Amino acid sequence: MSQHRSLRRGSQLATKRNVLKRFERIALLKKRGRWKEGMRVFGLPKTRPL
Repeated sequence: MSQHRSLRRGSQLATKRNVLKRFERIALLKKRGRWKEGMRVFGLPKTRPL
């Protein structure tokens, strides 16, 4: 019996995500110079992944 498509995970790891986790957004803001120490982690500005 073959495996259902939703259970396969090998090819999904290489796909580009369009939603970033909070720590990824903060790292991206730091890299772009838009993050200042002491800023709140909630209500972050929108970012687009590279």
